[in-house]
Amino acid sequence: MIFCAFIGMTVMAQKNVYKFSVKNGDGKTVKMKQFKGKILLIVNTATKCGFTPQYAELQKLYDAYKDKGLVVLDFPCNQFGEQAPGTYREINAFCTTTYGTTFPQFNKIDVNGKNESPLYTYLKAQKGFKGFDLTNKIGQYLDAKFREKDPAYDRNPSIKWNFTKFLVDQSGTVVERFEPTDDINKVETSIQQLLDMKKK
Repeated sequence: MIFCAFIGMTVMAQKNVYKFSVKNGDGKTVKMKQFKGKILLIVNTATKCGFTPQYAELQKLYDAYKDKGLVVLDFPCNQFGEQAPGTYREINAFCTTTYGTTFPQFNKIDVNGKNESPLYTYLKAQKGFKGFDLTNKIGQYLDAKFREKDPAYDRNPSIKWNFTKFLVDQSGTVVERFEPTDDINKVETSIQQLLDMKKK
């Protein structure tokens, strides 16, 4: 337990995302420092979820801002309703064929629990859960379902569902977290603000 606590403290003490490594679809190590100077939108995804059409929105964002420094990083995760079944190859084929995705997609990971990716341990420590968007019915539904199981569910920083997004600025700092119920226009506005700040 002491060792685990030490590891957790070490991860949270990291100053930016560049200290971490992840695995690509071939299982090869990718160092996050290769994305230095880029705006990153890190997303846990699923192919059989009600939010899966957000792949199209993510691709649209990527097309609009990739030449200005945006990179969308896609991490399939099967922890929520087992809605990301299949191998990396199957998932990748679905995404590229159905939604025409061209942004980087990585190997399947866990984002919560004992086997969670250290990158996600760090992301959650930087930006906790602030609630679903209760102005829409899906947000209201999810809030009610989670609160039914745990009235204090919103007090912990765990990833609640597929298509949670973390926005990382050009210095590797996590600046914002978006839940799957947040409108993509809100995400785009934050990306534009980071780009504007760089111009000043």
